[in-house]
This record gives sequence, structure tokens and C-alpha cells, in this order.
Amino acid sequence: MTASSPLLEQGAALQRVATGAVWAEGPVWLPQRRCVRFSDIHSNRIVEFSEETGDLTVFDDDAEFTNGRTLDLDGNVVECSHGRRALQRDTAVRPGEGPAPHTLVDRFGDVRLNSPNDVVVKSDGTIWFSDPSYGIMRPEEGHAGEEEYGDRYVFRFDPSNGSIVPVVMDVEAPNGLAFSPDERTLYVTDSSASPASGEVDPDRPAGHAIHAYDVYGGRHAKNGRVFTEVSPGLPDGIRVDEHGNVWSSSLDAVQVFAPSGERILRIAVPEKIGNLCFGGDDGRTLYIAATSSLYRIRTTTRDAIHVAREAAVA
Repeated sequence: MTASSPLLEQGAALQRVATGAVWAEGPVWLPQRRCVRFSDIHSNRIVEFSEETGDLTVFDDDAEFTNGRTLDLDGNVVECSHGRRALQRDTAVRPGEGPAPHTLVDRFGDVRLNSPNDVVVKSDGTIWFSDPSYGIMRPEEGHAGEEEYGDRYVFRFDPSNGSIVPVVMDVEAPNGLAFSPDERTLYVTDSSASPASGEVDPDRPAGHAIHAYDVYGGRHAKNGRVFTEVSPGLPDGIRVDEHGNVWSSSLDAVQVFAPSGERILRIAVPEKIGNLCFGGDDGRTLYIAATSSLYRIRTTTRDAIHVAREAAVA
């Protein structure tokens, strides 16, 4: 199934390019450094894989349990910190620069966020991020704490005025996020089948679906529905390509779904997958962060983010 897919280059094969992590997560391609930066959450560090040299180096060995990340409109890294319970920006994206994170937002009203997990930047510059409770409920992923606002939301943060508002409130454990190419649909993964505390509350759902929402006025998420359920395992990180296909992590494969929700591709991976991103000089290399390792495979498509931002500039 993999070899014959039009979404993959002819003869494309999965390669393991780096290993040595405990739980690999949050990959992003940095074009100026020509590398993939990703987290080894349980080891509390950020590492970088150089596409040019093939080396894996430590970028930050005291990273406060960062998780998902993406690039903002200026090419800086926007990332989620379990340890700081914050959304933060790191401007160290050029060769030779060291860690330079600073907090963008860490509170919702008068209370702290839970543990921001994954993030996407819309073409208008607003930052949408998920806030489940893994970093305050799992000692290996952050610091013990309480759900101070009493739930787990997806928020929209506007750095131009500092406003933060919940946009999705009906997903039990919101995790991975991605927009469709026209930004009219927001996809949100639910990882509540793996509860943060390790205990299942019979009064709350335990799901493993990707949800879809219509985006109105560029700022409101409405009409939530199940886009598809992901098995085996559950969906964690996701990406959407320029054709609107949703690329999702799962227990044993990257699963790709057409905009209709039909699964159209399965790329087997020998480890449980945390997250993925498109990268490489042409944007067509899929990088996969899976448990202890970073994998890659060549595709024929790019991330939808490129399409949305090119349209916004035009």
C-alpha cells in the first residue's frame, strides 16, 4: 500500500535517521539551520537532527519539558512548555544560536494553564494551542499541579493584544492541531483514551478520534464532529498537507485520511508515534518522532501551512 501511493515518491522507504530518545515529540523543520528540532520530553531536553551532517545534537538540556512546536510568521519557534505551563517563543532559529525562550502566555484569566501540548499558527498571526493536563498529571512529563480552570481546552492566543479565549471546549483531552489549507476547518485530536492520570473516570469520555470544526470569521470554531477514529492506539500529533489530507500518528503507523475521512495511506513505523512534520529544503520530507527515534520518508506533498501563508501574502 505504501509503495504505490501517489502521496509518496516512487521507491520511497522509511529511514531511521536518529535515535536515543525516551519519548520523542514536537518536531519542526528549521530552514535556516536545515535541521529538525524536536523534544525528548522525559529526558527534559531538546535535540536537533542536521539534514546536512546527519548528526543529532543537544540544543537544550534543561528544556522544562517542551512538547509541540511550530513556526510563527517571522520564522521563530513557538512551542509548548509542560514545565512552565506556558506557550513560549524561541528566536534561536539561525545557525549557532542557543536557546532563547520567552513566555507568551501562561494564564487564562487569574489561573494558570494546565500544560500546553501542541500548537499551530494561523496566517493572521494568531496562535491556537491545546491544553490537556499531561504535564501536571504525569511526573515524567512536567511538574505536579492542578487543573486550575477545571477543564482542558483549545485556546486562541492573539499576540497583538495578549487576548486568550477558549475556542474548543468539548474535546476531553485535546492534543494535536492542524488547519485545512483554506483555514476553514480546524482538526483536533483527542488522546483521552490514554488518560493523563492513568485512571479512567467513568463519568468522562475516553476517546481516540480526530475532531473537525468549522472556523468562522477566522476566530470561532463551530459545528464540532468526529472526523475519524484512529486505531490502533490513538491520534497524537497531526499535520494536513496542501491537498487537505490529514496525516496522523497512531500506535504503529502514520495514517493518512482524505478530507472525506477515508483512510488512503498507512506508513508502518516500528515504534509508537508521537508527532510528525514536513521538512527538507523542498518541504516534501515527512519527519516522524516515534518513541526513541526520528524517522523520515519522502513524499510528493507539502504542509498546508505553506499554502495558507502563500495565499495570505498574495
